[in-house]
Amino acid sequence: MDKPNGIHYIELANNFIRFDAASQLTKVFFDDTNKQIFAVRSGGATGVVVKGPAEDAVITFCMSDRGGDIHSIKFSPDNQILAVQRVENAVEFVCFQGDQPQLQDIITHQVKTLIYGFVWVHNRELALISNTGVEVFQILPEKRQVRSVKALSISIKWFAWSGDANVALLCTTEGNTLVPVLVKQKVITKLPKVNLGNPAREVEESKVTLGRVYGVLAVFILQSNSTTGMMEVEVHLLNGPGLAPQKCHVLRLSLVGRFAINTVDNLIVVHHQATATSLLFDIALTGELIDDVTYHAPITPGRSIKPFGLKLPSLLPDGHIMQCELYSTNWVLFQPNIVIDAKLGCMWYLNLCIEPLCNLISDRLRLTEFLLQRSSGKQMQLKVVQQLMDEQYKGTLLPVLETIFDKINKIYASWVHLTLQNQTALPSNVKSPTNKQATPPIVLIEQSDMVQVFQSIAERPHMETVLMLYLQSLNKYNIAAQEELSKMIISELIRNRSFDTLRRLVSYSMLLESKPIACFLLSHSDVNSAISQVAIDMLGKMQAYEIIIEVMLGQGRVIDALRLAKNSLGTDKVQARKFLEAAYKSQDDLIFHSVYRFFQMRNLRMYETLNFPKAEQCTEFIQHYNNTFPADNAVKLPKS
Repeated sequence: MDKPNGIHYIELANNFIRFDAASQLTKVFFDDTNKQIFAVRSGGATGVVVKGPAEDAVITFCMSDRGGDIHSIKFSPDNQILAVQRVENAVEFVCFQGDQPQLQDIITHQVKTLIYGFVWVHNRELALISNTGVEVFQILPEKRQVRSVKALSISIKWFAWSGDANVALLCTTEGNTLVPVLVKQKVITKLPKVNLGNPAREVEESKVTLGRVYGVLAVFILQSNSTTGMMEVEVHLLNGPGLAPQKCHVLRLSLVGRFAINTVDNLIVVHHQATATSLLFDIALTGELIDDVTYHAPITPGRSIKPFGLKLPSLLPDGHIMQCELYSTNWVLFQPNIVIDAKLGCMWYLNLCIEPLCNLISDRLRLTEFLLQRSSGKQMQLKVVQQLMDEQYKGTLLPVLETIFDKINKIYASWVHLTLQNQTALPSNVKSPTNKQATPPIVLIEQSDMVQVFQSIAERPHMETVLMLYLQSLNKYNIAAQEELSKMIISELIRNRSFDTLRRLVSYSMLLESKPIACFLLSHSDVNSAISQVAIDMLGKMQAYEIIIEVMLGQGRVIDALRLAKNSLGTDKVQARKFLEAAYKSQDDLIFHSVYRFFQMRNLRMYETLNFPKAEQCTEFIQHYNNTFPADNAVKLPKS
């Protein structure tokens, strides 16, 4: 294990993007909707290089320097129209053919307001956000026109934008209120405002971040605690009626200074520049509940991002590695997990290092709750279970293991039941109008996964106890045991000669009831006679009477088999030869006599004669009966 100071749970991904660093000649811009970074040299006259979101996605072109510094530059979603803002009240639109601009067809759209920014909402629609409101325009390249299609009048001081959700957060001049606005193609929808208390406090633009956690858009607001003076992050989730923002969580940072926020794998990452550390918060974990708001502490004490070495051009074979300055003043962060150092010319994605993080969370139940919400948490969760099942943990941690099984199976049960609902909601020949498949949980641990883990403790003294805990947990959530798990449990119970437990499990239908499982039990019947009876009990619950009859005949229980055949199949459907042959092989004259007389009475009732029909091929048994019991009235052999 790493030394405590060497453990890092956040890293800069290796698939980073290099671009021309910012300088007097080169300006760098980032489009947080398309995740594209623009390096503009000499106002575009000597080249524009666009990279992202993938490392190998590159567009290169030149455009004329039309005077004035570029304030903002963004491509439409299909990269066919480039929007450029050079002055505070106008935007230029440059149409592209392939990856080259048609500079002779530049469309300039001028307004009478102060433009704060613009965002693309469709391949041919763009929203301008100004001091007087939000307006959606349609760009018509073939007509060289820009046409207004929707507008919202509202006085604005500043705005924040979430490209993932198409939501702009507007800070109004009246009352300093924060108003979320949903902006889509030809649609502007004003949502309920963010509750900032009464009276509403003023919020600075630098203190607000829009992000998404667990599929819900969130407004993160940095503020100072009025009592302690330490900084906190208010989390307002847009999940109320009509997408109303609700203050649901507060993140206690216990620090002061400059902060920036990212989201990584549904975790809120708060970076602190002064200490060069990052704090992790998971709003799905329990915290201190005060007035319907959950207050969270960091999952673990803050740690630095993992050091990153940047390979530089060098004459040496291995190149020259430069250690990048972490938490640099040149860093700019974008959602969800983007870090840009414009001076260095690097754009990284933040990744979660889940294994080192697990070493820092000692509470196994809390660790389980954490891992079940992480996209890469499955293998680590299985590893945690395996560690708990190791021999050194037996006994004392069984209650912990039981609770972990319940947490795993609660998610598993929801998925199983949802899948069954989707399969039975419509007839097989009717397709769903939406044709949408159910989204599986973030971490789904099925029985097949657990069986592999259980195999690691095979034949250990406590394996039976662990298997029973898991089976009881499945039963608690109405999940049927599958074949592989049922066989594993049966084998372990037989190995431990726990036949009473085996009988009870079958009696209460806690194991899979199937013919293969029953045959698996029968294959172990030489260990103890109780096992075959358990198999027969299981077959009886499935009404597999013909198989039970064959088993009983094979065991020499001819009278029991005949009685079952009579009651389940009916006397007229019982094959005489099969039972007479089994009675003959038993070498018990009393059994043979009883079976023979049973079929004589059947013949008398069905054929009005004691004689056997020729089709039943019972000649040899008739002869045996006549030879063995000559005192009885001999029955004539069927004529040939």
